[in-house]
Amino acid sequence: MAQRLLGRVAIVTGGARGQGAAEARLFVAEGARVVIGDVLAAQGEALAKELGASARFVRMDVSESADWEAALAAARELGALTTLVNNAAIQHYAPLTETRTEDYLRVVSVNQLGCFLGMRHCAPVLAASGGGSIVNVASMDGTRGTNGMVAYVSSKWAVRGLTKVAAIELGPAKIRVNTILPGSILTPMGNPNDEDLATYNRHFAGYPIPRIGQPEEIAKLALFLASDDSSYCTGAEFLADGGATAGVHYEGVVTSFPRR
Repeated sequence: MAQRLLGRVAIVTGGARGQGAAEARLFVAEGARVVIGDVLAAQGEALAKELGASARFVRMDVSESADWEAALAAARELGALTTLVNNAAIQHYAPLTETRTEDYLRVVSVNQLGCFLGMRHCAPVLAASGGGSIVNVASMDGTRGTNGMVAYVSSKWAVRGLTKVAAIELGPAKIRVNTILPGSILTPMGNPNDEDLATYNRHFAGYPIPRIGQPEEIAKLALFLASDDSSYCTGAEFLADGGATAGVHYEGVVTSFPRR
């Protein structure tokens, strides 16, 4: 089977671990050359070493324009930029009335401002390459409210809006912009207490797919959106949440199939 990203060059933020690392690995396996951007230098450098000549690590804070310029410089060493995955994100847990301004802005600066800066800096370069694909990673929590997560939820709602504006404005330059909305994924953010998987999956017993998601499952969706397989998709939102937003199955409710 032909590699779906052969000859492509991508920047993946938050790429040192979790979803970002899974995306970097899969993109390289599919023929891409990848700049891994992250504040986690040791893990990012180890991943770049693992992936070999097809990867570069750049320490980057996505809320800083200078770090985006450094990532673009690293990308130029690999070829013409074709793909951006705005994956970096952080979380803060607190009730609304106990969320300090600095904590709220810290989350927004990474999750929302980082996404904006990535598109602003990379869009002209993608246009000069003849077009490309931007994949913004939001969350299923960007479709609803969740208590104790006011900063994270509001930032992920914002990513959806950023994506739609960018899709409209960048379409004439042949740049597609789409959003992934993951559910709970087995990453340090998705399982912060590092619970045993079998135990942790009990939290998802009522979901249509009754388990936590795997980073590789989100990476495969990012691959679809980065590749020509999604050539007619832009401004769109792709849920990968195990059916969580569809609803929850409650024990004791009869759900049988009618006879034909």
